[in-house]
Amino acid sequence: MKRKISPLLLTLCLSGAVIAAVYLLYSLNILPHKRFTNADFGVAPYVSAVDADGDGVDDQTDILQSARAYVAGKPAYKSAYYASGYPDDGFGVCTDVVAFALRGAGYDLMELVDQDIRRAPELYDIAAPDRKIDFRRVRNLAVYFKNTARALTTDLSAIGEWQGGDIVVFRDHIGVVSDARNKKGIPFLIHHAGKSQLRYEEDVLERYRDKIIGHYRVS
Repeated sequence: MKRKISPLLLTLCLSGAVIAAVYLLYSLNILPHKRFTNADFGVAPYVSAVDADGDGVDDQTDILQSARAYVAGKPAYKSAYYASGYPDDGFGVCTDVVAFALRGAGYDLMELVDQDIRRAPELYDIAAPDRKIDFRRVRNLAVYFKNTARALTTDLSAIGEWQGGDIVVFRDHIGVVSDARNKKGIPFLIHHAGKSQLRYEEDVLERYRDKIIGHYRVS
């Protein structure tokens, strides 16, 4: 004799499955996360005293706005070598978010990284420098920012020390800190992580916290 599943038990099972599915989609950032602002946590936005490109926008704001402008073009993910150095065909990788963000603020990362490699080649361990690709490698940017930028905390609980326009370096990834924050005050990340990524500005810093190796401010 077959045992019937009660309507209540079936409803509970289905509800549990739906909740689990929603949680998974939320944790993977497939479902959007609510965005909070600095003001919601009493954090004063950092404003740089430098305006490298003289456009009337301070560097910190310029880097943030330029990162958003770059990902607004929805670049597809592909690792390739470009004769011009900077990708110009609608493709890119994680380092390009940072490169274009800095370029929009008046900093040519291709030239700057090449200069630093030639100044201190022993720090980079590169047999044959190539300015057109060296600035698009995470391991090189980790050294470059350590050498040239202001190092900040990697403790995500110190939310006031994380500001939109900062650069965060992971063991195998890099991105620009957003001025949007999650419910804990931890900022979103503007980044390009792969072909399956749905959004370029995501609440993922907590997920990647164990991989963070550097947090920097350019000016």
